[in-house]
Amino acid sequence: MSDDLASAFDAEIDELPDSVDRAAVRRMGLVACVLDESVRVPGTEFRVGLDPLLGVLPGTGDVVSGALSMYVVVESARLGVSYGTLLRMLANVAIDVVGGSVPVVGDLFDAAWKANTRNLDLALADLADDGRAPMEDAVEIEIE
Repeated sequence: MSDDLASAFDAEIDELPDSVDRAAVRRMGLVACVLDESVRVPGTEFRVGLDPLLGVLPGTGDVVSGALSMYVVVESARLGVSYGTLLRMLANVAIDVVGGSVPVVGDLFDAAWKANTRNLDLALADLADDGRAPMEDAVEIEIE
């Protein structure tokens, strides 16, 4: 990861509860970066990764990219991310694979959609919320 990305990522990790495996979160960040943002397009601030490059391979490129994207989802499940968040993450991967499979336009879609970065953000938000206090409007029922 570049210095800017790494420092922003470290700040997000610091906000997580102590119970979260930071090494796993860093691995997820590395995979997301390699697949979505590892190379800056010259003359711009836009970044692309391996995902749109794999999409150039007809037929198999998007499937391979989708399989690699599943690492972030599986690791998130292992870390205890909620079921609803995991469904959103799976939807992001499915949209990435289907959208990326369209010839020519799909490669541009892959470069812009960045499913892995989206999924990492979803996982970090879910893991950070895990340590929150219960809702104020919650109703307690005593059982005697």
